Amino acid sequence: MNIYHNLSDFNKLNNAIVTIGTFDGVHFGHQKIIKQLVEKAKADGGESVILTFFPHPRMIIDPENQDLKMISTINEKAEILKTLGVDHLIITPFTRDFSNQLPEDYIRNILVNTIGTKHIIIGYDHRFGKDRLGDLSDLKAAGSHFGFTVEEIMEQDIHDVAVSSSKIRQALLAGDVSLAADYLGYPFSIFGRVIKGDKIGRTIGFPTANIFVEETYKLIPGDGIYAVTVTMNFESEEKNSDLENSASSIKNTSSTFKGMAYIGQRPTINGMTRNIEVNIFDFNQEIYGQDIKMNFLKFLRHDVKFTGLDALKLQLQKDKNNTLGYFKSFESE
Repeated sequence: MNIYHNLSDFNKLNNAIVTIGTFDGVHFGHQKIIKQLVEKAKADGGESVILTFFPHPRMIIDPENQDLKMISTINEKAEILKTLGVDHLIITPFTRDFSNQLPEDYIRNILVNTIGTKHIIIGYDHRFGKDRLGDLSDLKAAGSHFGFTVEEIMEQDIHDVAVSSSKIRQALLAGDVSLAADYLGYPFSIFGRVIKGDKIGRTIGFPTANIFVEETYKLIPGDGIYAVTVTMNFESEEKNSDLENSASSIKNTSSTFKGMAYIGQRPTINGMTRNIEVNIFDFNQEIYGQDIKMNFLKFLRHDVKFTGLDALKLQLQKDKNNTLGYFKSFESE
């Protein structure tokens, strides 16, 4: 999949099959539209194009509202779209000027002259242009003039999926990562870098990796303990041949571990900041500075304040047993 971070970087296509949207989370509803897009492009001998926006339009239109958080970062979104077989992803910087384009200018300058749209797949309620005045009827009228066709995702089709990014955000904020995974079609994940903490976990037998998420707009699930998997890359030296003095190369290998994650302010030690930590099972390497991915699989319990570290240690052992029991239930199926 080719990725473009500006419309000016895109070379106009002869037969672009296009859809437009923010696609936060790329959930089941989004995947239905994208599947149609990819299949239509193959059937017509064209190339599939997704036009998306960053930052999210609501962050620009309503900058005072800091409550909106994204299910997926722009890089996470791109990775998922790549697996769905999309040919081109255009990530358009969303600005005030961009939002103030008249609908007819948006269609002519972007869809026709820049992308080369021959067919567009769009939801029944799609709006675009200044004050969101453009709609499906404008696209169909312009299509007759410029020579592209419009395919509407009907209201009933979208409602049948019964999925929305808002529902997924609500589930995650409530800690219901299982429900979020049902809506998404895959486990919710967090990418972050391991940073140094105060190492209190080591003193009670549960060392944790503290995770820093760079993207401040990324949604973090509700406070509590979760069963997770942790994936990270390791470098290994690999010889290029069987000869004793042959050259060697560095190979990146990916490994996945089981673990339990904590999100919260650590009330037992009167913590002041919200932390993301993970205790990785059967793992004792130093990984400061390492980028890792955590898949959130099951919510175990809410965050509570204990009487001291001894009580916390006892509870963490119960949490670990519950986490291992969760994984064992899958392995025995």
